[in-house]
Amino acid sequence: MKRVAILGSTGSIGTQALSLIADGRRTMFDVVAIAARRREDLLLQQAAEFAPDAVCLVDGNERPAHLAPRCSWHTGADGILAALDATSPDLVLNGITGAAGLAASEWTLRRGRTLALANKESLVMAGPYLMALAAQTGARILPVDSEHCAIFQCLNGEKREQVRCIYLTGSGGPFRTRDLATFEQITPQEALKHPTWDMGPRITIGSATMMNKAFEILEARWLFDLRDDQIRVVIHPQSIVHSMVEFIDGSILAQLGVPDMRVPILYCMAWPDRVPFAFAPFDPIRFRALNFEPVDIARYPAIDLAYEALRNGGDSGAVLNAADEVLTELFLTGKASFPAITRTVAQVLRERPAQDIRTLADVLRADRDARALAHTRAGVAV
Repeated sequence: MKRVAILGSTGSIGTQALSLIADGRRTMFDVVAIAARRREDLLLQQAAEFAPDAVCLVDGNERPAHLAPRCSWHTGADGILAALDATSPDLVLNGITGAAGLAASEWTLRRGRTLALANKESLVMAGPYLMALAAQTGARILPVDSEHCAIFQCLNGEKREQVRCIYLTGSGGPFRTRDLATFEQITPQEALKHPTWDMGPRITIGSATMMNKAFEILEARWLFDLRDDQIRVVIHPQSIVHSMVEFIDGSILAQLGVPDMRVPILYCMAWPDRVPFAFAPFDPIRFRALNFEPVDIARYPAIDLAYEALRNGGDSGAVLNAADEVLTELFLTGKASFPAITRTVAQVLRERPAQDIRTLADVLRADRDARALAHTRAGVAV
């Protein structure tokens, strides 16, 4: 049995992971720790069902009276690391949203454990630092993102020097055909209606702006040790081809499947094995026509920001992520327009000079700097 910690257990990734384990896989995975930010009722339901050794509620307070005596209770941001220390899992599934997931990724890699990474912000913020750490300790990173999981599978057994380029696919979100002149009127409710995927608010808004895809460009750069010009993005509305790899001989490998995040989650949890999963399979007749379109930068300016951050180097990824977190929250709360997200993020990225990353503290400093500047440029007090 793999001893598994599921971080962000009440979110989209976490709940799906636990449902996969509950569905006949309890002899494969022992859930030793779960952590969430604020959904205490659901977290305690999960604790009752899976009987972990440690539970963390970041925004929690006193220990719940009905929590099993053998289960340790942790709170605060440091409580996640305390829960990991208390349980020493073999596999950490990091489904935390945003910069809050960075410390857990660093903990896992520093101890040489396997990191099933759904928190793309970890590599966006601190890619060179985390990859060097993994190389030093022998830790393995398994990408849960459907696009990077697809690339990971296509590269299995292949030589990296024989890769010409990769293609990251994106659905284009809910505004792929919307009149650009109406973007100032986009509401949070409209932006949260993704056409193919069921995801949390931050990722769904990121899909609408394609900032999510911008992050995936940075993530691919570090995960697969690619040059900037080897990473390409195409719009694929059906979300069936999750990504593709082109090799120097002209061959292309693609990983396909219906848009269901349980597939990459289970792949990473069970790796290096594949385990049976009964669900609605891919139907080549139903999807006999697959469409691909170029990225319209006027519609998705976030894509250019990814390459700009890569050119800037240093802690630019942390700046990009922090500014986007701030502006996404301001949009969701009605304090910023939809176009203001990428417009203000670009402003912050260009005003805050890149600095070298030597330690995790350098990354966290960039995060703080960018958040403060993003609030200032958005005209909203912290």
